[in-house]
Amino acid sequence: MPRVSERRSAASQRHADTVRFVLFEARPAGLAFNQLVRSSELSPHQARAGLACLRDIIAERGWPPLIWTRKDGYQFCTDPAELQAYEVAVIREKLTEIRRFITGVVAPHAALQPKGRWIKHLNTQLSSVESTLDVIADYIDA
Repeated sequence: MPRVSERRSAASQRHADTVRFVLFEARPAGLAFNQLVRSSELSPHQARAGLACLRDIIAERGWPPLIWTRKDGYQFCTDPAELQAYEVAVIREKLTEIRRFITGVVAPHAALQPKGRWIKHLNTQLSSVESTLDVIADYIDA
């Protein structure tokens, strides 16, 4: 059975086409989410489903990446510096999420079950992920 991200309804594909069309019309400027919703005449839920599906379609078809910035909103991007800045920002966000998960859930679980096989395995794997993300987040193009 395909992963959830690989299962796309016909509706989400239509929403993705609508979102793509609206974003191409706005180029080179981006659109904030509320502008995207208004321009596409989709509901916020439909716009989110369309964005998610569009990211999958972009990967399959080799189109320019879709990024979001606070300043410009959603936009297609081909500038390597902007793409790297976006990627590092997303990695830093995920690193924060992983660290909070470790300190807020995994560490207390490990304290309750210090000899648990599952928690040892989880702690090891998450420490590895945290370390890898930390290296990427601190990367500065020399």
